[in-house]
Amino acid sequence: MSTQIYRSASRAVRSLLSASKNSRFYSEGRTIAAASAVSFTSKAPYISSNYGRTGSGSTHRGWLSGALALPAAAYMLQEQEAHAAELERTFIAIKPDGVQRGLISEIIARFERKGFKLVAIKIVQPSKELAQKHYHDLKERPFFNVLCESLSSSPVVAMVWEGEGVVKYGRKLIGATDPQKSEPGTIRGDLAVFVGRNIIHGSDGPETAKDEINLWFKPDELVNYTSNAEKWIYGDN
Repeated sequence: MSTQIYRSASRAVRSLLSASKNSRFYSEGRTIAAASAVSFTSKAPYISSNYGRTGSGSTHRGWLSGALALPAAAYMLQEQEAHAAELERTFIAIKPDGVQRGLISEIIARFERKGFKLVAIKIVQPSKELAQKHYHDLKERPFFNVLCESLSSSPVVAMVWEGEGVVKYGRKLIGATDPQKSEPGTIRGDLAVFVGRNIIHGSDGPETAKDEINLWFKPDELVNYTSNAEKWIYGDN
């Protein structure tokens, strides 16, 4: 019964959000959500009301759960959407040398162990044109053509990772551009030797991340979901 009520409440919540954002309904969200959780897991007290016959415990429990589920669902939905809005996304690509060396699972595991969430991934054989667009900010550099030829020489694993501070910390996980200057423990510091074969690319800032994600992925290729691990990563449990 409570599951059906909660689902119905969740469907109704979105239509109420825009009309009731500033109401007392939301300011009391935490208290109501807590009360709702209790009502779903314990016996509801006897309540005399017009919603059911006096003494009908099941009717009153259903009414109590229904009364509490809607604001509780609204609160939880707001919390989830607010948390998602705080999270960044970054573009990470395992370059042809990383793919050919069989380092895909190793690199993915490092981002997962940190606590970041994978929201898009695909294997792409980049065209020369795509490589040129990707490195457009380096087109005046003498090594521009070499970079483009290298990126388009073999399949690339393109990914989008999500998490708090993922752009900045993703760069730390990757390490310096020159593997010889990368600290041990970083991806390049542990797995690469030569600057021309540094196995991975990561966006260098939030705006760059947005541009690169849009270049490599269509909007419908990005997935929005809540990981079961997030409450243990961000402390919302």
